[in-house]
Amino acid sequence: MLFELCAIILGLFVLFICRVKFLLLKLSKRNVNVAKQSCRIMIIIGSGGHTAEMMRLVNSLSNKYYPRVYVLAESDKQSLNKITEYEQIKFNKEPNFERIYRSREVNQSWFLTLFTSLFGCFQAFFILLKHKPDLVLCNGPGTCVPLCFVAFLLKVVFLSNTKIVFVESICRVKSLSLTAKILYLFADRLLVQWSDLLLKYPRAVYIGKLV
Repeated sequence: MLFELCAIILGLFVLFICRVKFLLLKLSKRNVNVAKQSCRIMIIIGSGGHTAEMMRLVNSLSNKYYPRVYVLAESDKQSLNKITEYEQIKFNKEPNFERIYRSREVNQSWFLTLFTSLFGCFQAFFILLKHKPDLVLCNGPGTCVPLCFVAFLLKVVFLSNTKIVFVESICRVKSLSLTAKILYLFADRLLVQWSDLLLKYPRAVYIGKLV
């Protein structure tokens, strides 16, 4: 009985690894087409300058990208006002938003970051299953890492087919941010605004000065 259980666990583990490798291999084909009349989009908001960049980017999206749900850090008290104002002007309605713990606050120790990141992943699991987005769009700091990581795991186990797109900040000229370096491993598309970054990160996509 123990041998059979171990064989089943090993078989599932092998299938899991094969599925991960298959999905990572697909990333090199640069095919992130969400061919639908509408696209459920989850927009992850950072804070400060990240919020301003994201809102300019969101403003450039067509109405195809709807419904929209915004995800903000629990500690972010200012971004919601900007989102509310935008949604009321654009769609004449209150925004649909969720809160999540930030992976790492300013000056937080890396030891505590481990636990806040794990809790963020726990929250992300239920947020993603609740909204089932076709696309996750992000550009900010560590807030987006748990959501994107869980979105990828859900794709591995066939519970979703959510595309992950990360837009690197325009201030990153020579190297990627830590968040971008993490997401570079498994995001469907990582967009950069400086062509020099392609020398170090060839899988990135140069889009020019977007935001």
